[in-house]
Amino acid sequence: MEIFEKSIVVNEKHLDELNHVNNVVFLQWVQDISKEHWLSKTDEKVNSKMYWVVRSHHLEYKKQVFLGEQLQIKTFVTGYKGPFSERVVEIYCDDELAAKAKSNWCLLDRENNKPMTVSKKLQSLF
Repeated sequence: MEIFEKSIVVNEKHLDELNHVNNVVFLQWVQDISKEHWLSKTDEKVNSKMYWVVRSHHLEYKKQVFLGEQLQIKTFVTGYKGPFSERVVEIYCDDELAAKAKSNWCLLDRENNKPMTVSKKLQSLF
């Protein structure tokens, strides 16, 4: 299993009225890193034929995060079944888990917008 990661520093636009990172921002980070991981492993040819949509997200918040804190966001794929893929995203602050998401994604064919099986070749990229 390959882990893809990036760092983010919390800025003012990430905060809500309680001056901590807004719950919706955590979800946006889950979406963003998932897309970045996919794009880092695929090319225009692949992306012109297929795309992913979310079926579900389960996001558990473990710790509040505040302005100026440095976050490490990690993601990895845990499995495939037909057109479906499960992905985990973990967000750390000071080496402590701040949030964890499990998302179920479905791969769609761009030509007909219907689910398509995740090939062994695609699975091997992740």
